[in-house]
Amino acid sequence: MKVAVTYENGDIFQHFGHTEQFKIYETADGTVKNSEIVSTNGSGHGALSGFLKEHGADTLICGGIGGGAQEALKEAGITFYGGVSGDADQAVEDLLKGCLAYDENVMCSHHGEEHQHGSCGEHGCGRH
Repeated sequence: MKVAVTYENGDIFQHFGHTEQFKIYETADGTVKNSEIVSTNGSGHGALSGFLKEHGADTLICGGIGGGAQEALKEAGITFYGGVSGDADQAVEDLLKGCLAYDENVMCSHHGEEHQHGSCGEHGCGRH
């Protein structure tokens, strides 16, 4: 599995369509084997699904994401987990453990609402 995370200063960037960097993780056997930070070079919104596909990503972890981007990801065959916040590396670890806290109904409306999310530690992942 190749997991892309919207990325800014170690954390999950909260607006998919304005993502300037992704951290892409190559995983196997439930562990991260390699990771790299890649720049989108100004790609935005609809173009980002193609960008991710070109980089071999089959999974995305992100914060807010609009309906059009969700559809583009589905069409590209990329599974996404939206509504996630916090440390990017930890989110990937939580995904691999099967306890990533995400919002399956996430929508981003571009109006600066605060997004409230649980943490994996509340679901028995062993974090305090």
